[in-house]
Amino acid sequence: MMNELTSTERVLRVLRHEEPDRIPHFEWLISPRVRHAICPGSSLEEFTVRMGLDAIVTGPNYRKEQIGPNRFRNEWGTIQEYSAEEVGIPVDGPIKTLADLERYTPPDPHAPGRWTSLERFAGKYKGRLAIGVHLNDVLSVPRNLMGFEKLMETFAECPELVQGLVDLSVRVNLELAKEAVQRGADFVFTGDDYASTQTPFISPRMFRQLLFPGLKRVFAGYKELGLYIIKHTDGNIRPLLDMLLESGLDALDPIDPLAGLDIGEMKARCGSKVSLKGNVDCAHTLTNGTEEQVVQETLSVIRKAAAGGGLILSSSNSIHSGVKPGNYLAMWNTIRAYGKYPIQLDGWAEA
Repeated sequence: MMNELTSTERVLRVLRHEEPDRIPHFEWLISPRVRHAICPGSSLEEFTVRMGLDAIVTGPNYRKEQIGPNRFRNEWGTIQEYSAEEVGIPVDGPIKTLADLERYTPPDPHAPGRWTSLERFAGKYKGRLAIGVHLNDVLSVPRNLMGFEKLMETFAECPELVQGLVDLSVRVNLELAKEAVQRGADFVFTGDDYASTQTPFISPRMFRQLLFPGLKRVFAGYKELGLYIIKHTDGNIRPLLDMLLESGLDALDPIDPLAGLDIGEMKARCGSKVSLKGNVDCAHTLTNGTEEQVVQETLSVIRKAAAGGGLILSSSNSIHSGVKPGNYLAMWNTIRAYGKYPIQLDGWAEA
């Protein structure tokens, strides 16, 4: 039996498509409502440590100013609206035309205080927990700077503007990554969503023409810096999957069950090329299901995708405010009980 690894070693083995001592687990977001029900008063950092999660993820520190009851403008000029969740929804941005882009100055990646959170986490946990930094690739920055609907129109009406925004995103994120590596980051998590539950936001032809070259450039830059890459995108990514597999990522997240993606099929199709992160359904099972249903679905993910390593087991997006605390614990306990290698699910049959 393998000696117990540190969380850093465990996560990095999986990102190299190797078998660890047990399946690692961490989430991008865990709602305060869920955290406080399990560990009263805990921050995400405290919860991560007390629950023995395997990675801690932060991002650049950006200032924001309040401009309305639930609205804030950040340093990018993006206006975000906040609800019960910790992450705001972008609703408007400063760029509508090529002239706006020519006048635009993005936030300074090297500004004092930009990396306060990463420096603190790496200083406390480097080598114990895998240290992740949330950056972007090619779609979120254009969306945030234009607004989603305006960006979708611009793909058809002014491809030159889309290309300019993608180039801006690549340049700024590679500068951010240089700073993050110097401060101890182990991997990059890019959260740019490409698809709805039915279909990608843009056609595969437009994706290949306007986004794919930038995606390869930014991922190649991350890799040259020594960072592993976990690429997040919800939705039905099947039409884009070949390009994603060619892009240089190390892991794909979250294999969205709402879009009909099956983690077993994805393991068979691309498990030799990339690792997978996911995918216990946080829209239905973790939110409305019973604890037994959560156990069964978690075991199903292990059965389908754990063989040979290459699996980080988590929710299908995040532990949002609607998740039942007991259901999160049921998933956590199942991973701990059944996620040790060699995987042994003798006597268990899928319900």
